[in-house]
Amino acid sequence: MSRIAPTFSALKAHNKTGLVTFITAGDPGPELTVPLMHALVEGGANVLELGVPFSDPMAEGPVIQRACERALQFNIGLKDVFGFVRQFREKDQTTPVVLMGYANPIERIGQQEFIRCAKEAGADGAIVVDYPPEECADFAAAMREADLDLIFLLAPTSTVERVKQVAQHGGGFSYYVSLKGVTGSGAIDTEDVARRVNAIREHVKLPIGVGFGIRDGATAKAVAQVADAVVIGSRIIQEIESTPKDQAVDAVRAFTTSIRTALDN
Repeated sequence: MSRIAPTFSALKAHNKTGLVTFITAGDPGPELTVPLMHALVEGGANVLELGVPFSDPMAEGPVIQRACERALQFNIGLKDVFGFVRQFREKDQTTPVVLMGYANPIERIGQQEFIRCAKEAGADGAIVVDYPPEECADFAAAMREADLDLIFLLAPTSTVERVKQVAQHGGGFSYYVSLKGVTGSGAIDTEDVARRVNAIREHVKLPIGVGFGIRDGATAKAVAQVADAVVIGSRIIQEIESTPKDQAVDAVRAFTTSIRTALDN
């Protein structure tokens, strides 16, 4: 079992909503990735998503696109990401880490090698944006064999058939994308999110995290009424982007703390 299921079980036992946070590995500099990961946990994050930099991040809005571009200037690749996770595990053995990215880097090293390296590094799962569930049953099964979770995205446009496929092959939690569009765009209609999450729950028994558009404590708290976790990425990247490098860790910790406080009160 990965660390994800026990984490959500503990949150449920304490009647708490999970906080899932995203940063791009290598942004704003490779030396800050692991300190930022620890700062997120110190601020109250329960699950970390670590983005694998990619040249064509099709689901990402301008903010995360720029983060990928900055990281790629340092030639950060999948092997570096595994290294960041290993380094993080030297001090933190409990917080789940999910690698988030695209199929190309995985296909380049091979699915089995990706699974081996992810497991060895101490990762708990992966979100691969362009691996649809109907095309990766074998990969999902191989991940499960290694006690790693393959987490799928669901969207406002997802059909009942797609939801059932995610229920069959997904692990860890399901990630509901609250907006039609890319990360960081628009404002969430929380009533619509509630309707769609309730419909997903008819088929998916995993915890459901909601992301793409949560920018502040008030929105996080509203989404928390219907979701098992809120997912925040672009807004954290904006903190990194708008802060001097030597203050980025403190800024991210403070922002995460503000969201955790809103969720808990």
